[in-house]
Amino acid sequence: MKKKIASAKIIMLAVVITVPILSLILWGNNTGVAAKTQDTYKSLEIFSNVLSIIQKNYVENVETTEVLQGAIKGMLASLDPHSSYMKPDDFKELKLETKGSFTGIGIEITTKDSILTVVSPIEGTPGFNKGLKAGDKIIKIEDEPTKDMSLMEAVKKLRGEKGTEVTISIHREGWTQLKRITIVRDVIPLHSVKSRLLEPGYAYIRITNFQSKTTNDFISALEELAKIGPIKGLIMDLRNNPGGLLAQSVKLADVFIDEGVIVSTKGRVTEQNTVYEARKDDTPHNFPIAILVNEGSASASEIVAGALQDHNKALIVGVQTFGKGSVQTIIPMSNGAGLRLTTARYYTPKGISIQAKGITPDIYVENHPIADTPEENGDNEPRFLREKDLKQHLTNGNAPKKEDKEIKDTLIEEDTPDDKESDEEKALKIKKELERDQQLNTGLMLLKGLNVFNSFSNDKTAKK
Repeated sequence: MKKKIASAKIIMLAVVITVPILSLILWGNNTGVAAKTQDTYKSLEIFSNVLSIIQKNYVENVETTEVLQGAIKGMLASLDPHSSYMKPDDFKELKLETKGSFTGIGIEITTKDSILTVVSPIEGTPGFNKGLKAGDKIIKIEDEPTKDMSLMEAVKKLRGEKGTEVTISIHREGWTQLKRITIVRDVIPLHSVKSRLLEPGYAYIRITNFQSKTTNDFISALEELAKIGPIKGLIMDLRNNPGGLLAQSVKLADVFIDEGVIVSTKGRVTEQNTVYEARKDDTPHNFPIAILVNEGSASASEIVAGALQDHNKALIVGVQTFGKGSVQTIIPMSNGAGLRLTTARYYTPKGISIQAKGITPDIYVENHPIADTPEENGDNEPRFLREKDLKQHLTNGNAPKKEDKEIKDTLIEEDTPDDKESDEEKALKIKKELERDQQLNTGLMLLKGLNVFNSFSNDKTAKK
């Protein structure tokens, strides 16, 4: 199954302009621009003076390069939570993320109020298996506090050789004290797609994140399930999916959309204004689709959910998603470092920005958590972190709207099917899973209902 996808060419220009020429260009006849330029030069002069004072008077000898890198990091951190400066070693670590060839504990992290916070654990990884949840605050890595620790520094500390241990101290809402968890690092799974039949004809495909092979793996899984028998309905599970590659989310949505816009991006620079459009496919998918989402569904997973929702190709079941509607461009630097810079917002096919808002489900279904520890019993339910909770998050650019009510949700860990189980044992396990996973059960009931309704409608049409 091959599709052609409209792609945008991003042209990066490295321009070196001397200060006198830059001053002449910016000055022009525009007094407003001139005033801003003067303010910039005054600030740069103050910066230079501060650096000079530090070099001469600080109690210990100062490595100027480290101080300047710290200043650059601070400058980017003041913009939004997703822009950052990566030193050469950190930049190499980032490149590994999309290839999946790294070892670690398997969690997506961000910073909230200068504290390292879990956005979502990646299913099947050591962190997920140890019970880490979205919204958990990582207070310490080993014995080092994470307050004011950069994301890349934290990533380097959490990653390591397979089989080695890392101890983190976490705090979860409702807990009265920190909990130390020792996690054994492992290879983060390359495969981001898991599939099975819930019942004859009803397929379930879970996407844990969007990697370079996600769409191909998804298509292969769908074809394999179709060999067992005709597919009557599909549940696509994007819960706790932190995102990944934009191109893969576009390709996946294009599997089910024949024409029109999948997603568009808009930034200040013309090159960032891009429209990704679908192309008609030779393989029809006439079965209904239910997409499961929660507050851990972010970025690329929100693109897929938003595209299929706007094109009326799927019903969205769950709770409000994370709300990361911004695009980061990775810009390599001459010294081997890299800039991760927020350059655009993305918009659903109907032109809606979900930044700091998220995708609104068609059907709200909360999963009431089953307590894993005594500390979690009681009135406090764990609250998931969302984009709008992050300090200095971008607004969505839309007109102000009434804020959606806060909704809490917990994804219950799935049991891994055992090939040695009998059909009866597998059916019993799925039945128990449906009983405790309200969102999954609702999705399946919706698909069954749609099939019954369609059959009823077709019968009435035939009788006429």
